[in-house]
Amino acid sequence: MPINMTKDRPNVNSRRIINGADSDVVQLHPMKHTFAWDAYLAGNANHWLPTEIAMQDDIELWKSPRLSEDERLAFKTALGFFTTADSIAANNIVLALYEHITSPECRMYLLRQGFEEAIHTHAYQYIVESLGLDGGEIFNMYRENTAHNSKANFILTFNEGVFADDFHTGTFESDQKFLENLCVFSLILEGIFFYSSFAVIFGFQRQNKLVGSAEQIQYIMRDESQHLNFGINMINTIKEEQPELWDDAFQKRTIKLVKEAAKLEYEYAREVFPKGIFGMNADGFKQYIEYIADRRLSAVGLPKQFKVKNPFPWMSEAVDISKEKNFFETRVTEYQTGGTLDWN
Repeated sequence: MPINMTKDRPNVNSRRIINGADSDVVQLHPMKHTFAWDAYLAGNANHWLPTEIAMQDDIELWKSPRLSEDERLAFKTALGFFTTADSIAANNIVLALYEHITSPECRMYLLRQGFEEAIHTHAYQYIVESLGLDGGEIFNMYRENTAHNSKANFILTFNEGVFADDFHTGTFESDQKFLENLCVFSLILEGIFFYSSFAVIFGFQRQNKLVGSAEQIQYIMRDESQHLNFGINMINTIKEEQPELWDDAFQKRTIKLVKEAAKLEYEYAREVFPKGIFGMNADGFKQYIEYIADRRLSAVGLPKQFKVKNPFPWMSEAVDISKEKNFFETRVTEYQTGGTLDWN
């Protein structure tokens, strides 16, 4: 499509997350959705690579008899979920969200987010390769494990319409469909499904087991927390820009979906912890899932449904990591700059 010549500049006040009639997705300035730019800068500051994290202790532990079969099952089950979830997240960013968002600054962060999802998949491959796991078993778990399959299909159900070639925003129905996809993607996939698996891995970390793998997952959790906050900011901004979409029926449906997702996560917890390890069991996970679900509902102005306390208070500390300590005090990392790249 050719670009028409004009001296009329877009009106930043008419810029919207979707349906920005006067939005030029090429023009980053002036900005309206500054939360997206802040997230982009934070993502750049938090840049990391999995291969910078030592795995020797994990390799020795995995080869030893010091891990029980229940512990090995829990670790592989969580890792298997992560491999599927990040691929679904990347596809949703590239195939559903990016095309229809008309805010240049939001698009800018989505590019960063998509790159981070690739880093996460790289991390899972690095863990599988380092520990000598069966990559086919881990990466194909969503086809072979009932709980994984149910969670994946639940998410993909809400992608179908938005992924279609003929889908366009601009009508009440299509805009609500897009917002529904964003709510499921942010509040449920990134906001609930990820967090129970994070708790599994950090259970190992608290026991000083598989610490290299846990450190990678810790960095992934920091990224995902930023993704979650960005998604919540987009949902709340769309509510302000198009309040008619956030009607009573939509709010009730969102609550219903979150509650359905929590039930799926209960089933997943039972598969991860058939007997319980590290003082955590399926009952404790049920309460943690309900606590997380309430937090996600509150973040978009919806009422809590479970009203329970956090049974794993140490989880709030897991994301609090110092990049300076981990990357500059405990190891030397060499990054190539423009003047040292080999272009041959």
